[in-house]
Amino acid sequence: MSFKYATLAALAAPLLVATPASAQEAGDIQVKAFLTGVLPNGEISDVNTDGIGLPATAQTRASDSVVPTVAIEYFVTPNFSLETICCVTPHDVRGTGGLDGAALVDDAIILPASLTVKYHLNAGNGIKPYLGAGASYFMVFSEKVGADAAALGATDVDLSDQVGLLLQGGVDIALNDRGLGLSLDAKRYFVGTTATFRAGQAVALQTEHELDPWVISAGVAFRF
Repeated sequence: MSFKYATLAALAAPLLVATPASAQEAGDIQVKAFLTGVLPNGEISDVNTDGIGLPATAQTRASDSVVPTVAIEYFVTPNFSLETICCVTPHDVRGTGGLDGAALVDDAIILPASLTVKYHLNAGNGIKPYLGAGASYFMVFSEKVGADAAALGATDVDLSDQVGLLLQGGVDIALNDRGLGLSLDAKRYFVGTTATFRAGQAVALQTEHELDPWVISAGVAFRF
């Protein structure tokens, strides 16, 4: 009898080990609803045109933003997935250093169209860390000249759209066996923008900026 039970246990062991991994199948779709903090840099990396005489210590910073976001993920295999996110984030640009406190750009809206490839690990007990990398296209619109830039004669401002890269890491935690879970996610984007201030038709100031935001999210996930 003991030999029989030992044999059954040996046969069952691989099945028990495989069970957690099989919960995630190729073709699964996972939707995540997040609350997301977007924490950009925004500093000047280069000055292309300076018709106003920037102070030597002039620098800038983009404001942080907290917004709801949605991520949609498709599992190509149980361990590899493709993910895209949907969100828009509002930001202002303020001066620091020699421009400390100056209102330069108001109400810029960023739409970060992104696609990542993710690899999922299985840590057991429904805990699945992941790593990812991908590309993004930052579309910037609705930006307005800030009050202090307008006082210097700027009548229009444009923040250019840009292509960038990103790295990603996080963890999914299953809450039940019906696809509901928690998700924590962190992304670092590597992307910039060109700010062009015009006075009438003339370019008064053009600067390159490093946005390079951290994007930190927490929320619920549902897989089906």
